[in-house]
Amino acid sequence: MQISRAGESRWSGKDTPVKLKCKWAEFAADESGATAIEYGLIAAGIALAIIEIIYALGTNLVAKLQSLAAALK
Repeated sequence: MQISRAGESRWSGKDTPVKLKCKWAEFAADESGATAIEYGLIAAGIALAIIEIIYALGTNLVAKLQSLAAALK
């Protein structure tokens, strides 16, 4: 609750529901949180793609490294 200089509450009175609706509308229109979520989803998608590539190449890479190690012995 905010207090004015005269000591009276700014939100007391009959227009309180209107002010709360305005504050709620401002909160709903704020898209900064949605942008952060979008960036998080993009980062998660990139991470999944990297994991899939490493998993797909991993088995072939291990086999190639083992054959190389056997050839060097």
